[in-house]
Amino acid sequence: MSDGVVLHVRGRVLVGPEEVRDELWVVGGRITFQRPVTTDVRTVGGWVLPGLVDAHCHVGLDAHGAVDEVTSEKQALTDRDAGTLLIRDAGSPADTRWIDERDDLPKIIRAGRHIARTRRYIRNYAHEIEPEDLVAYVSREARRGDGWVKLVGDWLDRESGDLGACWPREAVEAAIAEAHRMGARVTAHCFAEDSLRDLVEAGIDCIEHATGLTEETIPLFAERGVAIVPTLVNIATFPKLAEGGEGKFPRWAAHMRRLHERRYDTVRSAYDAGVPVFVGTDAGGSLPHGLVAAEVAELVKAGIPVVEALSATTWGARGWLGRPGLEEGAPADLVVYEADPRADAAVLAAPRRVVVNGRVMA
Repeated sequence: MSDGVVLHVRGRVLVGPEEVRDELWVVGGRITFQRPVTTDVRTVGGWVLPGLVDAHCHVGLDAHGAVDEVTSEKQALTDRDAGTLLIRDAGSPADTRWIDERDDLPKIIRAGRHIARTRRYIRNYAHEIEPEDLVAYVSREARRGDGWVKLVGDWLDRESGDLGACWPREAVEAAIAEAHRMGARVTAHCFAEDSLRDLVEAGIDCIEHATGLTEETIPLFAERGVAIVPTLVNIATFPKLAEGGEGKFPRWAAHMRRLHERRYDTVRSAYDAGVPVFVGTDAGGSLPHGLVAAEVAELVKAGIPVVEALSATTWGARGWLGRPGLEEGAPADLVVYEADPRADAAVLAAPRRVVVNGRVMA
């Protein structure tokens, strides 16, 4: 801890879904399982998880675009207090690098700014470009991000009046190859069915939302190991979106309702087929921050076993993103609960203690 006090965390430390220890120590902001020689100790106890992961979150963004640092800080604090201590920021026009200097806020893995087709995404969010510029913009955002690039794979096509793929196959193949050449992974916003096969066969690493998965494309995702982040708390808004747009775009509205109606079956079928599934809330656009427990509950409702849903926001998610959990020498980012979250994921909604870099947050 920053004041020199050693933190002693006792109880049931869930190093993994089955690996449980009785205690750990925090010295200098980092985890150790070796008892230090000191009498200046603060003790906390309970059921302990690694800091939760929100793998689709937007710090620095609201429904209208980039927000100021005061608002960004409030967003990050809300996530932190809900137990989210690692965020994959899936696209933001705001510069949030200053957060990296704060030892009381979640750690952020950025995907740069969204890359969308012209007039095919939310205003003020994305670089809006045409296919011939896609490789150049992917290269730019790969340099700006933290190992991820975010594409908008489909959106409302005003000519057809329905969801439609944004990019030709050859454009995404070249763009994904460029990102991989630069050491970055690529993810894409996709609601509908049309763009999925091209993106996966082009080598994409992840799909956000993935409501358009079908029995034809799910095996392809499983075979290629392409992850999905379903953001079910966001998909819950589809009926309201459809109601607002059906007067002008009835085909789109009907499509959105169908995707919503089958959302749980889609996620469960993907999970059953072996597709990696991770927790993401899509907070920061129209949704509030701090929804990670609600998204885990949605995955459980979809039929994913509780321990696997927990892994999708803890052990498994951290491994997927290349960040440590409750390991010797790792930053002491952890959350303490009253009861065993493996028995009831609802426990996640009420953290007893949140510890960031070894500091117990008030």
